[in-house]
Amino acid sequence: MEKPVRTAAVITVSDSASRGERQDESGPLLAALLREAGFMVRHALVVPDDRARIAARLRALALEGVHLVATTGGTGLGPRDVTPEATRDVIEREIPGIGEAMRASAWPTKPHAMLSRQTAGIRGQTLIVNFPGSPRAVEEGFRVIAPILRHALDLVAGITEHRQG
Repeated sequence: MEKPVRTAAVITVSDSASRGERQDESGPLLAALLREAGFMVRHALVVPDDRARIAARLRALALEGVHLVATTGGTGLGPRDVTPEATRDVIEREIPGIGEAMRASAWPTKPHAMLSRQTAGIRGQTLIVNFPGSPRAVEEGFRVIAPILRHALDLVAGITEHRQG
């Protein structure tokens, strides 16, 4: 049985990148990792750290039917870091284990990882995952959750039978 093509979108959340004051490195890296994992990346967007604008993009991408929306940035403790709040405004069901796994994998060597607030959840049949904003954290976090993405998307799509292979 042929594996279905999964679609993805990447949203970089950054005031300075949205104004063109700095080059976005984490978004293109995340898009490349998704392509390597077999996703067709339909959108790569940059938005400012604005809760309503982030939530609006997430809703629009879910309505469009994108299977996976991966955000990068806005997961810290700064006053404008609101990506998790915007995500929770949009999702119907939270998946705490995804953010927990990304943080736990980094703790032994990077104690500051416990300050990151990335989350994940489902809106309709779209999985939304928050990644931190640094390229290194994106790469490390993606490596942690990549093995479960296909299965998670199958479950979100209602494919619940267990298969071998």
